[in-house]
Amino acid sequence: MKSITHKINTLRKATAISALVAKPETIQRLRSNDLPKKDALVVARVAAVSAAKKTHELIPYCHPIPIDSVSVEFEVGKDRVTVTATVEAIWKTGVEMETLTAASVAALTLYDMLKPVDKEMEIVSTKLVSKEGGKSDFVEKIPKGFQAAVIVTSDGTFKGTRQDKSGKIIQERLESFGIQPTYHVLPDEQQRIAELLKKLCDGGVQLILTTGGTGLGPRDVTVEATRQVIEREIPGILEAGRAFGQQRTPYAMLSRGIAGQKGKTLIVNLPGSSKGVEETLDAIFPAILHSYKMMGGGGH
Repeated sequence: MKSITHKINTLRKATAISALVAKPETIQRLRSNDLPKKDALVVARVAAVSAAKKTHELIPYCHPIPIDSVSVEFEVGKDRVTVTATVEAIWKTGVEMETLTAASVAALTLYDMLKPVDKEMEIVSTKLVSKEGGKSDFVEKIPKGFQAAVIVTSDGTFKGTRQDKSGKIIQERLESFGIQPTYHVLPDEQQRIAELLKKLCDGGVQLILTTGGTGLGPRDVTVEATRQVIEREIPGILEAGRAFGQQRTPYAMLSRGIAGQKGKTLIVNLPGSSKGVEETLDAIFPAILHSYKMMGGGGH
């Protein structure tokens, strides 16, 4: 199975349809419930709900999903029944297979219930008609001329005795979004960090991501430097990052990083560890880019 541990929970929704073609007289008997196996539509609906829940048991590479809702509707026409199934879940991966399975099993159940009176039925179509949720629904357009910067705060990296991994991870992630950031390394000195933050803000840089200096050590001062510079704190950004990290390590709660706004610039303190950086980036990107639309007066 493919790992989905790096994904965030979002509301997932998918709808699929499946169509069963039968003789008009068969459809009429279905309408009047004049069948050897009674209540075909009721049984098909229950079968669809059960099938959605068991999709991971039937299809090997599907993940078990905590399904929140399954709805099944039937459109009974002259010579066919169209099943529409919709599945919803708040989870890390989509529910397309669950809704396709639900629609398929509903159609198969109707076939089973109707086959004593019709030997020529055919399931002619099963297809996905819509899906929602996941990061693809939250892709944001990068503003024209967008400037970003990565700041590594570490005495060891500044002196050359420690190799930087976290800053490079941030740089690569930004580049994957088409953003080419500048790269800076500073010692753990509050005033120097604050001065560079101010300089970058005044120079029109729109996004500054720092790494390091967010812990409890005596030299961890990046948070204090950031507080000197920002005009408004945005708690939710790193609340999301810490909550995501806490599900993976109990130490995430010890990160003191903050995020805030100065003018049209967003400053975000990421942890110093490479794993912490990766997890925080997974949690906040690409949704964080929506902030520029808001800062420009565009709202949500």
